[in-house]
Amino acid sequence: MAEILALDFMRAALLAALLVGIAAPVVGVFLVQRRLSLIGDGMGHVALAGVAVGVLTGAAPVLTALVAAVVAAVAIELIRSRGRTSGDIALAVMFYGGIAAGVVLIARSPASSPASLTAYLFGAITTAAPADLWVFAALALVVLAVTTLLRPWLFAVANDEEYARASGLPVTALNIALAVLTAVTVVVSMRIVGLLLISALMILPNATAQLLGRTFRASVRWAVVIGVLASVGGVVTSYFAETPSGGTIVLVAIVAFLAVAVTKSALDHAAARRHRRAEQHDHEHGEGCGHPAVMHGDHVDYLHGGHRHAPHEGHYDEHDGAQATSQAEEARR
Repeated sequence: MAEILALDFMRAALLAALLVGIAAPVVGVFLVQRRLSLIGDGMGHVALAGVAVGVLTGAAPVLTALVAAVVAAVAIELIRSRGRTSGDIALAVMFYGGIAAGVVLIARSPASSPASLTAYLFGAITTAAPADLWVFAALALVVLAVTTLLRPWLFAVANDEEYARASGLPVTALNIALAVLTAVTVVVSMRIVGLLLISALMILPNATAQLLGRTFRASVRWAVVIGVLASVGGVVTSYFAETPSGGTIVLVAIVAFLAVAVTKSALDHAAARRHRRAEQHDHEHGEGCGHPAVMHGDHVDYLHGGHRHAPHEGHYDEHDGAQATSQAEEARR
């Protein structure tokens, strides 16, 4: 690690990865809630058209990509909210139109090359200019600040848009704000993860976090932790493995998701095996039934014949008998 920190370009790369690892999941959580997981891909393709305009005109590609993505985000949300066409169709038009325009315009630019196009599509963080990194840092901080400020209202809209509208919240304005935040996040991440892969960093940490967190707040925290570990870990791995940073970051995020999913499945299976039914009998346990009642977590177990019986969905679950015997003796005392 000391070897990496001794290199100026790797310190900048790790800082950029840290910012993206925090910002992308924070925005992505609301996209997952609204089932708009693929909107990041659409914004990425439109941003490619903006990059192409910058390359063709000699302007800063980061800024032209930002303008293109923001305009597309607002247009998609306005079309969807006014009901002129479905959100899916609007997204598809932007998706294909953006990448087609980007490819055509970049091909027309004498300054372009396949390597430069690949850097934007799949990420090449070590080739980003210092000025670009400052812009990325500023945009990431804006995303985090706005998301933190609007989080209660964004959550309300993402959870139940109709109820939020009936409650008087400015739903259209909040949806536009989320779309713009998504566009900005895409532009922030395009040199780190790549325009074609950024959606993965917005969605995968949240998919993993939903397996770990029991509340929305806890899920957001887990998503940020996983996003940072995936982005920073992916950059470090790509340095030693000599692989593209964007693809490596996404693969690390996928490995994290699979590891958590498999582990949780195994734990759930083990818990299910411990969830045993008691033997069938006609006696109904309840207050005054003659058997000691013992609190067990958030419910009551009844001690009967050396067993602990807990009423559950029309039957009785049988819990640990040895523990039940000990508790029965304590109850008699």
